[in-house]
Amino acid sequence: MASLRPLDERVCGVAHPHDGTADAETWVVGFDRYLPSHEGTREALCTLANGYWGTRGAGEESAADDVHYPGTYFAGVYDVVDWQVEGMAMSDEEMVNAPNWLHLRFRLDGGDWFSLDALDEADLGEFRQELDVRHGILTRRFTFRDARGRVTTVRSDRFVSQADPQIAAMRVSILPVNWSGPVTVRSGIDGRVTNSNMPDHSPRTHRHLHPIELRECGGDTVLLEVETARSNIRIATAARTTVQLGAQAIEADRSFETDERGAVAQEFWVDATGGTPLVIEKVACVSTSRDRAVLAPADAAADGLAGTASFDELLREHVQSWERLWLEFAVELHPPGEEALALHFNAFHVLQTLNAVNADLDAGIPARGLHGEAYDGHVFWDELYVYPFITMRRPPLTPALLAYRHRRLGAARVAAARAGHSGAMFPWQSGIAGDDVTPRALFNQLSGTWIPDNSRLQRHVGLAVAYSAWQYYESTGDTQFLLHQGADLILGVARFFASIAVYDPARDRYSIDRVMGPDEFHDGYLDRPGEGMRDNTYTNVMTSWVLRRAIATLDVLREHPGRLAWQRLGIAPGESAEWERIARRLTVVFNDDGTLSQFDGYQDLEPIDLDAYRRRYGWIGRLDLILNAEGDTTNRYQVSKQPDALMLLYLLSAEELREILEDMGYELPPEAVVSTVERYSAATTYGSTLSNVVHAWLEARRDRARSWRFLQEALRSDLADIQGGTTRQGVHIAAMAGSVDLVTRCCTGIEMRGDRLWFHPLLPAEIGSIKFHLVYRDQALSVRLSQDELRITSAEGRAAPIRIVVEGVEFELATGEERRFAL
Repeated sequence: MASLRPLDERVCGVAHPHDGTADAETWVVGFDRYLPSHEGTREALCTLANGYWGTRGAGEESAADDVHYPGTYFAGVYDVVDWQVEGMAMSDEEMVNAPNWLHLRFRLDGGDWFSLDALDEADLGEFRQELDVRHGILTRRFTFRDARGRVTTVRSDRFVSQADPQIAAMRVSILPVNWSGPVTVRSGIDGRVTNSNMPDHSPRTHRHLHPIELRECGGDTVLLEVETARSNIRIATAARTTVQLGAQAIEADRSFETDERGAVAQEFWVDATGGTPLVIEKVACVSTSRDRAVLAPADAAADGLAGTASFDELLREHVQSWERLWLEFAVELHPPGEEALALHFNAFHVLQTLNAVNADLDAGIPARGLHGEAYDGHVFWDELYVYPFITMRRPPLTPALLAYRHRRLGAARVAAARAGHSGAMFPWQSGIAGDDVTPRALFNQLSGTWIPDNSRLQRHVGLAVAYSAWQYYESTGDTQFLLHQGADLILGVARFFASIAVYDPARDRYSIDRVMGPDEFHDGYLDRPGEGMRDNTYTNVMTSWVLRRAIATLDVLREHPGRLAWQRLGIAPGESAEWERIARRLTVVFNDDGTLSQFDGYQDLEPIDLDAYRRRYGWIGRLDLILNAEGDTTNRYQVSKQPDALMLLYLLSAEELREILEDMGYELPPEAVVSTVERYSAATTYGSTLSNVVHAWLEARRDRARSWRFLQEALRSDLADIQGGTTRQGVHIAAMAGSVDLVTRCCTGIEMRGDRLWFHPLLPAEIGSIKFHLVYRDQALSVRLSQDELRITSAEGRAAPIRIVVEGVEFELATGEERRFAL
């Protein structure tokens, strides 16, 4: 990443409303060189989205090749492709790469179409690309010299509207510096795209779209409608292109061209004058057959575009929407610097991915955002890390996202029944219908072979769903959510895990077998690979936690007038007593040194010298693939890809964890907590970006210097592409949300439990102060934490008083009040 100075505004472009250089340094990500080898990663980092759809930050003149990948994606739009690999039938459900609305090319005086990649390095002068994360604007400016010595400066600005989720716009300015002459422009929509952003799925290219309608709508507008092959979702894109010479609008004669494979375009030429910018503005409107109250997507897109305002007015509304968003979500960190920029950058991408989701948009939280095709755009347990970021600031967004899970409860119940169990068994990877779309095989690039993928055994995804539903209720006290949505999720998950817990009368204990924990490196024992582990500690303890929350949920349902939810959910006599018995008697395995065991038999596995592998391979995050290529397996060793048992200390305070274990009949003294963290920290390869989030949290009160290093890594997960190339396939939304959560919830020690908001603050020495906003039980709070003071201010308004506990001291806070605490 290069310097962060704002762009020069001399070429016609978008004025960036920053308050000055210091402001720009914490809100603008900039690049000072064009590097083809980095372009794929930059395109992901510079993606613009609004939660309804998103477009990667590729140059408008580019097409998918070895350098560029101008992908566009719609939340919840998936399609299925069947294919063969080594004689095995595979079925991939993928988030669809939709038509590319960016397509805009130019050429000078009948020459070749311009391409940055065709220039010699000496012919490319000034280059600057900036992502303004405060206002959601991507700007690129460069100057080049062609073979005839003509010097041209080009600037483009684009945004995907936060004010109108179905609108995006782009302005391209072409300034002849030392020449005059004709410029030919080609502007269109390209639906001939494929899903080919994932090299680890190689060799394959999946095409999901076939054209339905290609037409011209008036003199300056084209429209393309396509349909997905199997899911039969229609996507319509209408794009209007207008032209100015300087400030003067001009009408150019246009030719309309179509490609029956799925592309439309208009081509025109303009006589450019030296020193006068040629300005092309392109506005796109989209619609899909998933939209509510839409008869025909093509008509909706065309009509929506016809009713749009000017580029400048659309931009003004978009900027205002971002400013309002930041009033809720901004985190002020002092002293400002790279960490403050990373905080804003990460929050920006989380908001881009989710902000437009509402009750009408059926979409979950894709693990890699709307930024690329990693994991096929599927929904995982990663939402566990995202919900605190949302719930604390915009509570209504959480039930809208959890509705994605609620709508798929039927599929989860069917899956559980087919497996011979009760309740709801949520899939490890979910897409459009809630079926298990986890691939059955994974391509190992190190060996060039396909290997089994048994990660579908990670049943703990359901525990994450139930946990998030209860945490939302705990934060908001939203009884209606619990009655109509939350109880279904919590009880469905509780019933499933109660049904897979097997009682052993000899030990008077329950066990859960044939599951995988969050670690992912162990899918079975050496004598039964791929069949799961027994008594994974994270799974068992969180099952106990969920069963207790299910009982608490029943208490709420029982007291509600009419008990309609109680009747709808079919609560059986004695069901809660059985849950309580299982919750108290689930097995938790300890190692001989008193630490929590990851699963039964973990300490019997062989130790492994991770430093030796680091010396040989450098990054060993995917040690499972390294060992597989060597003919070995991580099932043999005491090693973890990411936190597993340690996740308990991320989701639960040490105090709460000890209370749960004591109720289960186990002791976990403080020294055992420390030694458990130490044991698994040393045995982890940190192969997930989530590892840094969890370990920064775990070390916050034990080793503050180490925690700070983990926090820095978490903040720069994608900005620095710390995994060496994975960001180009999509950013890591959970790590981004988790990094912001670290600075806010971890540093302040915030917990929401027992109808109280708890604070146990401890700032890293490197941070002077933080300030942010949160919502708790309808009160809007401003929290400012410095090294010597915690200040909590409630906004004026009407809401019931809340109970707050700061360092063990409880008090009541009414609206309009402020409390200060010396630290």
